Parts: sequence; C-alpha cells; structure tokens
Amino acid sequence: MLKMSSLFLRTLRDDPADAEVASHKLLVRAGYVRRIAAGIYSWLPLGVITLRNIERVIREEMDAAGFQ
Repeated sequence: MLKMSSLFLRTLRDDPADAEVASHKLLVRAGYVRRIAAGIYSWLPLGVITLRNIERVIREEMDAAGFQ
C-alpha cells in the first residue's frame, strides 16, 4: 500500500483560475495532473498510479466476462 506521506506531490488549496469543469479542478488541486501549456496536461506520478489501477480493474473485469 502506498502512503500519501511517502509521495512527493504538490496540492493546491484554491481552484485553478482556468478550470471550469469540476473534475478538472479536482484533478489539478489533488496533484494528479499539471498544466504544461494551453490545453496540454501531463500526468503526475499519483495520477499515473491511479490510471494504471483503473486500467487493471477494467481489464480484469473484461477478462472475467469473456471479452477480448
């Protein structure tokens, strides 16, 4: 299990000024993604870990259901 205290990440207290959608605000504030340029975002380490876990769960469920 991964502890939050062992991760090096930066969180924000306030909503980003350019964020309009609630999910976008939450992802940036929580340190999952970072804005690089206008319309270009980069996944941060915590976001990559979460994305891989979601992919793994979906793949396991699809395999269990018999999909390719």
